[in-house]
Amino acid sequence: MGERFPIIYVRGFAGGQGAIDAAADDPFYGLNEGSVHVRVGANGTPQFYQYEGPLIRLVKEQGYDVRIEGSQQRVLLDAEPNTLRADSVWIYRFYDAAAGTFGTPAQSYDIRTAAQGLADFIALVREKSAGHPPVYLVAHSMGGLICRTALQVNIADPRASVSKLCTIGTPHGGIDPQLGGPIGGWILNTFGPQGSRIFAPEYMREYLYPADAPGPANGDTRRLSGGFTPDRVLSIVGTNARDYDVALGLSSAIMGVQSDGLVAIRNAYVVGSARAYVHRSHSGRYGLVNSEEVYQNLKRFLFGTLRVEIGLRGLAFEEARVWQAEVRLAIRQLPVLIHEQTADHYCPVDLNAEAKRIPTPMSPVPLITVFLIPNPHNVARYALDVTLLSLEERGGIFGFGEHLEQIGDWQDSLIVEVVLSEDGALTRILWEWNSTLTERPGRAELSNTLDWASGRSADGSWHPVIPLPNVAARLLGDQAGLALGVTHWN
Repeated sequence: MGERFPIIYVRGFAGGQGAIDAAADDPFYGLNEGSVHVRVGANGTPQFYQYEGPLIRLVKEQGYDVRIEGSQQRVLLDAEPNTLRADSVWIYRFYDAAAGTFGTPAQSYDIRTAAQGLADFIALVREKSAGHPPVYLVAHSMGGLICRTALQVNIADPRASVSKLCTIGTPHGGIDPQLGGPIGGWILNTFGPQGSRIFAPEYMREYLYPADAPGPANGDTRRLSGGFTPDRVLSIVGTNARDYDVALGLSSAIMGVQSDGLVAIRNAYVVGSARAYVHRSHSGRYGLVNSEEVYQNLKRFLFGTLRVEIGLRGLAFEEARVWQAEVRLAIRQLPVLIHEQTADHYCPVDLNAEAKRIPTPMSPVPLITVFLIPNPHNVARYALDVTLLSLEERGGIFGFGEHLEQIGDWQDSLIVEVVLSEDGALTRILWEWNSTLTERPGRAELSNTLDWASGRSADGSWHPVIPLPNVAARLLGDQAGLALGVTHWN
């Protein structure tokens, strides 16, 4: 099991005064919310599935401590230094001062002030926790921007203070409506939630970066600056605009289908971070925070012991075609996919674009990053479903002469069984392509073995390659394979 550091939760944007007051009424700022709906099957039929929420799961599954006693802030202030449990959950209640329900005038709110408050809160939690550990930051929506501002502007040594950052539906690239171009932006600023203009990229650059270092030269606010690096970030991206019903569906209509209903898919991640794509909306009945999918990704990111980066290497596909990959990840005994990056959700992997970014022809084109966590049996079975899609393109025009809509050029599922030791170290991987199995993939014996002990590099990393089936090799080249980069994660 990975390190068990204090978790600080930072909630998202509330909006106007009434919404701020409602947020302040919640003892846990939404971290306690669960859900009872999932969409299943090709038609996304609603089904009952009772998920109790991330707070209860952290207490029940991970044994985390939640101290309340009338006020978490008072618990921290009254505690002696170095005495509180490190495996604890704390809610950063930055909206309380802006609430109008406590008999005092509501104070004005801004992200820079909230970020400085978060930096002070992190320091207080670390001071009072046993061993003065760094913290984990978990943030929804605007909360991720508060975290980034604290890390990039307010904390002198962010890597010593914060171990990992998980952002959930955060508009790292701002909120830029798809509908109507500038008109859509005017609609959002005029009729959107009060204060929503803070998500315009031109305003974001003012608070996200230090005054003497105004961020990336190209203005891309998805890029980090300072000492906290993207490899310590997990960006969870929602892809379900349909179920975001805020403002009677106006937000979803303005933002378009390539979004979670509020945040565009292309804006919801930190460049260079690990990403998990889940078919959930920004909030609500089918929201991100109150979902099994997000919790499963979160716990593996925080407490996992191994990081596995999976990609396609040795690609030699036809240059005259546009190539995409669809990627889905399932885990045995889980009723949901924990990663789903597909064309019908408007977020397939653009293989042509990714191939142009790799440093050498044999470097892997990234598909997915997975974090592995030990379980009571130390054995877990995964299914990585991969579909290749292509279209002929000449002079910027697609040709549909040989095209079969929604039918991939190749599709198969890699069934993988990961065997870990008691301390979470990898011992071996068993694998088989589903197309070669004679039994159901959840129970079939897997005949191929990769041995961790014999393949490790001097730095402890491991880079095995799994050969593709013959059909895929004919499409992508004889040297194409599925490359795994396995490293220790803490």
